[in-house]
Amino acid sequence: MRAVITVTGKDTVGILARVSTLCAKYNANVIEVSQTVLQDMFAMIMMVDIDHITCELHELVDIMRTEGEQNGLVIQVMHEDLFNSMHRI
Repeated sequence: MRAVITVTGKDTVGILARVSTLCAKYNANVIEVSQTVLQDMFAMIMMVDIDHITCELHELVDIMRTEGEQNGLVIQVMHEDLFNSMHRI
């Protein structure tokens, strides 16, 4: 199983490190990362393997959301199947 993590907000040092550290803490393996900075806005999308996470997916969603709120970012975690359903034309 995989999940998609999206991060948006004002660019600051350490965003990728914070998100990837939380992934590691809960055993979500980062498979792919794409990030960009547009002027001073940061945008990132991560694909993570969640087969062996040490918490429930809904808990990881809340953990990442809280991390985002504490750092002025919007961090969303979504199961890959839901993400694909929402973005299918």
